[in-house]
Amino acid sequence: MFMTTFIDGLSLGSIYALIALGYTMVYGIAKMLNFAHGDIIMVGAYAILTTLNLGGHPVLAAIAAIIICTAMGVITEKVAYKPLRGASPLAVLITAIGVSYLLQSVAQLIFGSKSQTVTIGNYGTVNLGSAQVSVATLLTLLIGAIIMISLQLFVKKTRLGRAMLAVSEDRGAAQLMGVNVNMIITTTFAIGSALAAFASLFYLMQIPSVSPTLGAMPGIKAFTAAVIGGIGSIPGAMLGGMLLGVVEKISLSIPVLAPYTTAVEFALLIVILLVRPIGLLGKKRREKV
Repeated sequence: MFMTTFIDGLSLGSIYALIALGYTMVYGIAKMLNFAHGDIIMVGAYAILTTLNLGGHPVLAAIAAIIICTAMGVITEKVAYKPLRGASPLAVLITAIGVSYLLQSVAQLIFGSKSQTVTIGNYGTVNLGSAQVSVATLLTLLIGAIIMISLQLFVKKTRLGRAMLAVSEDRGAAQLMGVNVNMIITTTFAIGSALAAFASLFYLMQIPSVSPTLGAMPGIKAFTAAVIGGIGSIPGAMLGGMLLGVVEKISLSIPVLAPYTTAVEFALLIVILLVRPIGLLGKKRREKV
């Protein structure tokens, strides 16, 4: 029983981690909190629903979600955030909240306010020792791990990834060295939005229902995971997502704690920040004066 709960928690955690990576990459490079990121998951979910309703294969639906989410991320950055590059953080934060509500409202106008069922496929279950685990859970865990490892290798080993690290460390110095900062920020939004598309696919494999507010709570929890791990840290976002997913599933499995699962998760955030304000894997940054 515990092993099943633990594996389910890791699977849910990998979804939170994929979303949290979008938050942490954008913050690390553009120094802004993109609270509209959670709603990109909703956009991906509706892209999957529409493709399947048109008779498309689940693989085609996943590809459509990745393309649409990536395009949405780039358009959002170009239209809403790029003009505010030199604005105050508060102005950018308010804009992000406005973009979030805009995406939800547009989805409601197009698809209606009611939840719609999305059937991606019936994958069955397998036995792992004494634990019975759904194949969808294992696929989420496996593919999620591959994506996160690939992202880490991309950032560490490729020229573009190293340019992203340079912009994260010192935007001005990177620009003086010939790095196209605007292109790096746009690429970061594109990668984060593509990760959100994968998260929407995995989410629908476990909870086959989509609504205009689908991304609200997963987005908040993923942001919590990013802060727990250390906002701006890619390994921190992975660790925070996994930890939050396991805590959520364990809390849901305990009848006394189940009604207060969300409270337990945010209490964990408070405790970690009290002990380590920069997060589990966060790094202290020197402020220039």
